[in-house]
Amino acid sequence: MVAAVASDPDSAPLPSRARALVRYALLLTRTPQRVTAADLIPLRDAGFSDPGIHDAASVTAYFNFVNRIAAGLGVERER
Repeated sequence: MVAAVASDPDSAPLPSRARALVRYALLLTRTPQRVTAADLIPLRDAGFSDPGIHDAASVTAYFNFVNRIAAGLGVERER
């Protein structure tokens, strides 16, 4: 499942709730300046509450923050 999401998230076999979350996380990661209130509608339609959407944004932002710090310091992945 992880490989399918990583290679092609739009065609990965995800439930609608997970698909909405992945699409939002990708949008927030790739083009955060383009996120609008309209981008939250699919999350709400999938059953996410406002606190749940906040959590999704926070986790996505934190993940991106930590990865950028690591990349900026030249930290390599453990194998």
